[in-house]
Amino acid sequence: MISGNTEIIAHIGFPTHAFKAPMIYNPYFDQAGIDAVVVPMGCQTADYPAFLKAVFNLANIRGALITMPHKVTTVGLLDEVSPTARIAGACNAVRRNADGKLIGDMFDGEGFVRGVQRKGLQISGIRALVVGCGGVGSAIAASLAAAGVSTLQLFDAYTPSMEGLATRLREHYPALLVETGSNDPAGCDLVVNGTPMGMNDGDPLPMDVERIAPTTFVGEVVMKSEMTAFLRAAVARGCPVQVGTDMLFEQIPAYLEFFGLPTTTPEVLRSVATLKY
Repeated sequence: MISGNTEIIAHIGFPTHAFKAPMIYNPYFDQAGIDAVVVPMGCQTADYPAFLKAVFNLANIRGALITMPHKVTTVGLLDEVSPTARIAGACNAVRRNADGKLIGDMFDGEGFVRGVQRKGLQISGIRALVVGCGGVGSAIAASLAAAGVSTLQLFDAYTPSMEGLATRLREHYPALLVETGSNDPAGCDLVVNGTPMGMNDGDPLPMDVERIAPTTFVGEVVMKSEMTAFLRAAVARGCPVQVGTDMLFEQIPAYLEFFGLPTTTPEVLRSVATLKY
């Protein structure tokens, strides 16, 4: 129940039709007796810098979840960001400290890595391909580097994003081999679709699935449907997979800690969520 004491977590992005967070956080808040609510807020790019600052003028704002297309822009709008967000060049969580400063962090990569590790993939020493070097792809790449991959292959149709991420990774992880410019999955132990391809019917696949070995672990970030065309094609080849919502459920406990709210487990969150496909 929303009351006069309810705290708001703004879920900011555009468009909002694919947002899943309200259907996970809000049932959990109800079950746990937490007087807070996640509210989707559709904000277009031109309005976002002013809107982000304005929403944090609310007295009952607890924080903000940031999603496409604002994750990259957010880094430059805050007073402080975490090292992970700095490497990723993107931010998906913002809170206001007692001194009024806006603080940002990035949890997409942590959620993705936690998920694949819980499914049995040993990340240390492997070769990984990340297609898409925007907000979520960059975050996953940063977290894979922190988890100890030996080779990270990056691809993005927009070369400046790809090369910028590669430069930041090399600066922070000098022992990591970073390659750019190819989305060929052959020889990779892990491949990740970090692009929005798959959100709409008829989208092209992010890579040539016929080049993926059946032993390769395949990860997805698109959450519009549980099994995207890319994941269905990977499963048909015999690959183990991680759906996009797994990344979300795995990162929410870290989000809750960041916002100073009682945390929980991915299993509890799945049991109360009202997601529908």
